[in-house]
Parts: sequence; C-alpha cells; structure tokens
Amino acid sequence: MSYTHTITVPMTYDQAVEATRAALAEQGFGILTEIDVKATFTTKLGADAGDAVGDYIILGACNPTLASKALAAEPELGALLPCNVVVRRGATEDHATIDAIDPQTMVQLSGAPAVREVAEDAEQRLRAALNALSGTAQE
Repeated sequence: MSYTHTITVPMTYDQAVEATRAALAEQGFGILTEIDVKATFTTKLGADAGDAVGDYIILGACNPTLASKALAAEPELGALLPCNVVVRRGATEDHATIDAIDPQTMVQLSGAPAVREVAEDAEQRLRAALNALSGTAQE
C-alpha cells in the first residue's frame, strides 16, 4: 500500500513551500508544526548529512474540525495527527516534490465508521490541495 499521495511541480523549493501552505489553507488546514529536516540534520549530524537530504520540510497540517471528529471517535488517533505534508527539492532546482499522507492509512488501523468518514473527508481535501498545485495529482 502506498501511504502518500505524491506530485512533482515545476516550482522552486521556496515557491513550492509557499504554494503548498496556501493550497492547504484553502482546504481548511493550518500548519501546527514545521520541521526543517536539512537544518536539523546539519545541526545534529553535520553539514554533510544536511546537504545529503537537501531542501526538505515537513509541514504538520491540521484541519481542526476533522481532528476533533477523529479524536472523538478514537482518542488514540492523536498519534497519527497532524497530517504530514512534505515539500522537498526535486531532481532539478526548478522542480519540487510534495508528498501528503494518505488519510486512508488511519482507516486501515481503525475499524470505526467515524474514522472512515474523517479519513475520506481529509483525503478529498488533501487531494484538492495537490490538484490546485499541479492540476493533476499523481500517486
């Protein structure tokens, strides 16, 4: 099973980060956390490790309404929240890759009907954000 929806866009890394934030906001997601993986690797492991991973950020996206429904159905689902969205430099400097978690992963871990409903809504919203970025979501 694939656990992400992935697209590559003809944007620089910085443009893709900004555009991803905007596309997620359009779908009701705020960014709760932000991890600059390159900076963290550079600080903790050295410049070579940071350079090896390249430009790479993890955005912890949260739609409060969906999160509230998910946690009401199963409080343990908090371990799977927020929905992580990765923006990373593509093969060239004028392309970036965006990976969004597939919320259906939650459904595989939970049999609760309310979780299925939340996952379907979250998936539609994340796919809409990816479609806004590229015109067509690639998996």
